[in-house]
Amino acid sequence: MTTNNDIPVAQRVAADPKSQKSSSQMTRSLRVIPWWGYGLAVLAFFLPLAGSRFWVSYLEPGNAALMPPKSATSGLATPELTPSSSTTSIDTSGNLSESSLLGHFAYAEAPINSLRSIGRSYDGYEVRMRASAAKSYIEMTAAARASGVDLVPISAFRTKDEQRKLFFDIKANRNQTAAERALVSAPPGYSEHHTGYAVDIGDRNNPSTQLSPSFDKTEAFKWLEQNAAKYSFEMSFPPSNKQGVMYEPWHWRFTGDDDSLAAFYKANPSNQASTKSFIKSPGQSFISSPSQSPTTNEIPKSN
Repeated sequence: MTTNNDIPVAQRVAADPKSQKSSSQMTRSLRVIPWWGYGLAVLAFFLPLAGSRFWVSYLEPGNAALMPPKSATSGLATPELTPSSSTTSIDTSGNLSESSLLGHFAYAEAPINSLRSIGRSYDGYEVRMRASAAKSYIEMTAAARASGVDLVPISAFRTKDEQRKLFFDIKANRNQTAAERALVSAPPGYSEHHTGYAVDIGDRNNPSTQLSPSFDKTEAFKWLEQNAAKYSFEMSFPPSNKQGVMYEPWHWRFTGDDDSLAAFYKANPSNQASTKSFIKSPGQSFISSPSQSPTTNEIPKSN
C-alpha cells in the first residue's frame, strides 16, 4: 500500500472533469483553424500599433510632407543672412551676387612678399603693386615721360585695415550713410586695391586734380586714355559703370596676366556683362559731364 508521500505532486490533486472537457474542446478547435488563419491574427494585432506610430510621426511639426511648396524666387526676395556671411545684394544688371557689398566685389589681400615699389606719391609715401603690375606700370610711366607727361602714383596696394579707416572714419566725419560712402569708397574687404593690381594715378604737374573728376582734363589722363591699354591697364569706374560707383578717372587696374584677369573678370560676372562700358569707339572720350561727377569735397583722399 502506498502512502501519500509516495504519490508525485502532479498526481495528488484530482483533475476537474469540467476543465478537462473544456481543454479537449479548445484543442479540437485549434486543430480546425488553417495555418493562414494564424497569420491573419498576428496582422490584426500589429497593424493598429504600426498605424498609430505612422500618424504620430506624419503629423509632427516641421514634417516636409506637410510644408507648403517654396516658390522659385522666395530665396531672392528674403535672403537669409548670418553674421559670418557676406551681404547678398543684387547688382544693377539684375544678377544675384553673393560676393558683393554695396556695389563692390570681394577681393583677397595680396601677399606682402608679392609687392614691389612703383615710386612715391606727392607726400613721399611709397606706393607698391604686385610684381607683374609694378613692372608694367614703371614701363608705362617711362613711356609717358618720354612724351612729356609725368604720371605719379597716389595709392596702390592697401590692406583691409587701411581700407577700414578710409571707409568708416571718413563716413563718420562726413555724416554719410554706408550707401553714400560706398559711392566713392569700397568697404573693407571689397576694394580693388587689396589685390595689388589697382592704382590711383595723378598728374605731377597738376597736383590739385588728384583724386578729382577734374583729373580727366589733364594731359596725364588724355595720355592714359590713348596708351594705358598697351600696358594692360584699364579704368575701373568709367561714367555710368554697372557697379554704380562714382566716375573715377584716376583709378586704373592691371589685367595683364592670368591672376589679375581672373581677379577682376572671372570672379565677377557683372564685369563681363559690362565689358562694353570699357571700350571706346574711335574718337570717343571717357570725360563725363559735370552732372555725372561728384564734387571734389565728395571724393575721399584715397578710394
